[in-house]
Amino acid sequence: MKTEKSERSQGVTTRVLVAFASERGGTAEIAEWIGAELRRAGVDADVRPAGTVSTLDGYDAVVVGGVLYEGRWHGDARHFVRRQANALARRPVWLFSSGPLDDSARDHRIEPVRGVAKAARRIGAEGHVTFGGRLERDARGFMAAQLAQRMAGDHRDRGAVRSWAAGMAAHLRTPGSAPTGTPGRAGASG
Repeated sequence: MKTEKSERSQGVTTRVLVAFASERGGTAEIAEWIGAELRRAGVDADVRPAGTVSTLDGYDAVVVGGVLYEGRWHGDARHFVRRQANALARRPVWLFSSGPLDDSARDHRIEPVRGVAKAARRIGAEGHVTFGGRLERDARGFMAAQLAQRMAGDHRDRGAVRSWAAGMAAHLRTPGSAPTGTPGRAGASG
């Protein structure tokens, strides 16, 4: 299976699914930024909520992203990876998380949470990156409202997201040039 995936990742990839799981729209926007950068680089990108995707037929590569809550990836992202594990294992796949409500994701590489790391190993993901999150001051829901009183703000770095996606596009067009490093430094993490 790894051989097939490696050979596939060295071909010209033309269609990428960017599947996301978002609670309040911040992660959905990151997914849109990724899709826009992939398209800008000449890659056909389709951005969709992970819970709406039933098949990976027609996609050459996949990006899966989810917001982090209490150290866990959003349930729709987890379920998507479980449901599509066999198909994902045959394609180049990148994972991203969003969530830190501070500048830690800009300052240094953040290791994937345990569940995301396990999913990455299971499907042989090309890489993972954690981006900062966003929480509006008027967030609804008891926990979100409590957190917003102390940590409201937008800590997403659009430049880092675009740079990571551009590196992914380069890898899809030219094998061996997968994005590396930390998000603030043009990258992804393995």
